[in-house]
Amino acid sequence: YPEMASPLSLLLLVFSRLSGAYRASVKTGGSTTITCQYIQEYKTHVKYLCKRGSFKSCSSVERTDPPKSTDKISISDDINQRTFTVTMTDLEPEDSGYYWCAVEINGANDWTGWFYLSVTPGTPELYVDQQEVTGVEGGRVIVNCYYRNTGNRKWCKIRDSVQCVLENSETTEGKSVTLQQTTDATRGNVLTVTMSGLKMGNTGWYRCGVGDLMMPVHITVRQQTTTQSTTTMTTTQAPTTEQSSFSPTAEPVQTDNTVQGPEGGKEKDTMSSIDLKVLLIPLGMLVVVISGVLVTWKMWRKHSNDICADEDVQVEILVCKRAEKQKQIWG
Repeated sequence: YPEMASPLSLLLLVFSRLSGAYRASVKTGGSTTITCQYIQEYKTHVKYLCKRGSFKSCSSVERTDPPKSTDKISISDDINQRTFTVTMTDLEPEDSGYYWCAVEINGANDWTGWFYLSVTPGTPELYVDQQEVTGVEGGRVIVNCYYRNTGNRKWCKIRDSVQCVLENSETTEGKSVTLQQTTDATRGNVLTVTMSGLKMGNTGWYRCGVGDLMMPVHITVRQQTTTQSTTTMTTTQAPTTEQSSFSPTAEPVQTDNTVQGPEGGKEKDTMSSIDLKVLLIPLGMLVVVISGVLVTWKMWRKHSNDICADEDVQVEILVCKRAEKQKQIWG
């Protein structure tokens, strides 16, 4: 679509204030998730995505209210984040074009943002391994963005406004964000984004961007538990034709430093060993007590038998002496 380059650049300049103004690149047969933001007063309104055929027409492709239009596109609304997300699957070249995020207001439309979707048979110009990444509070996450285009490299937080970090290290919203550019032998240029010191409030949608190309990434921060250590989530799966790297349902590949117990797989064995010791200690004490009672009882029985034996001898002697005395008397 080289003929659209000039109008697209102009539109980016005019509508750069809109949080939804960017360009996305997807491989044929793949999928992607697009985010659209809106203001507080539109929380209860119907949201929808439309594909613009011209500047005077826009055909709705999916809405937040029923009925569902197509199985290829799903839409969900997060009123807490004031963001509705659109997931598009099984994309084909004819799906390329301008899309607008819209809110329905008394039958009229309010455009909240737009994006240009480019579906190509080859490797996308910019892509990420996964669009869903999870970390733990106090830990860190790593997102790798692979790109072939040129321009400013940035990592942006999307909420009420677009807040971007360029190629340097800054601390924003209580977290440390570091951007580093490297080169991969097989996949070309890589922009590595590291978010450290995560807080629960860091959960939300971000965009990895180079030039006018951007790709949304959702970061979820979970609470730290006793069985979790500081987490680094690094995704390393390459995109394929059957499953694009943009799929939000794909599970991230875990590395050696993904979430696990402090002792890894040995944690369960350690707990079993502790439980066994707790049972053996009182059992051993019980055996000792019973043995002591038995020994004491046997000694008491023996002592009683000795006393009885002495009494029998004394009685026998006494009887004998009396018999002898009577014999002397009765002579």
